[in-house]
Amino acid sequence: MPSIIVGLGEILWDMLPDGKQLGGAPANFAYHCYALGLDNVNSTIISSVGNDRPGKEILNHFNKHRINIDYLYRHNNYKTGSVTVTVDNQGFPKYNIEKNVAWDFIPEIPESFQQTVDTVCFGTLAQRSPVSRNHINKFLSSLPADSVKIFDINLRQSYFTLDIIQKSLNLANIFKINDDELKIISKLMRISGSEEYQLKTIARQYNIKLCILTKGHSGSILYADGTISNHPGFKADIKDTVGAGDAFTAAIAISINKGFELDQMNDYANQVAAYVCTCSGATPKLPFELINLFHQ
Repeated sequence: MPSIIVGLGEILWDMLPDGKQLGGAPANFAYHCYALGLDNVNSTIISSVGNDRPGKEILNHFNKHRINIDYLYRHNNYKTGSVTVTVDNQGFPKYNIEKNVAWDFIPEIPESFQQTVDTVCFGTLAQRSPVSRNHINKFLSSLPADSVKIFDINLRQSYFTLDIIQKSLNLANIFKINDDELKIISKLMRISGSEEYQLKTIARQYNIKLCILTKGHSGSILYADGTISNHPGFKADIKDTVGAGDAFTAAIAISINKGFELDQMNDYANQVAAYVCTCSGATPKLPFELINLFHQ
């Protein structure tokens, strides 16, 4: 049976300088999990869109890519979300996120589906609304004990609090963060020392099995069970970095599903993220040779 992998949270249109692209970290994650896992993965999105043209375009997009949208809810009272994205000279994005949109009102997810989930990825942004936050927390609390729960923190603007971060860490068993975000939460949590020490401290305090630190062009650090994996990253002709972190997370999820070793999953995830950086937008079509890395 295919593994059921869920992207849980915001879904929206990124309004990029080159035009609009589908976005939202959980949606990007779900897309890349299916692209990398092929028929071994049932990739599912849990979110909400408006009953409007942008929402219907999202539904059509995921139908086309064979992503499960049974739990992508339609709202009559709230419109589909959008984000204005500007990109600096180095390809790094800045976001202006629309408020009070459909994904702020994700409804309760049926318990019958929760018991089938193998892997889920969630972040902080969709928890800015009490409605979505309550249903996300209830969903995570009801998952099977052996499920993989990835907290990809994705700090955006001011839509996070220390309380949300700590509760999310308590619900997760894998934690992903980038180097800029680590600086923010290390201050909030009063954790000092090297990056590796901070990862070890978070893993110990919150019983996290795998901590992931991405560092842009400088690669990444993975920490699990007392073992550190450092990767220098791959050089890339950067178009923009939108969605690269989500692709990295998806590659980690598929690697875990296939039982890869720490260094191996670190290398593959960096390859996938580097390729996404060479494209515009978060969900480019991945080349066969990259997908084939997971199926050799």
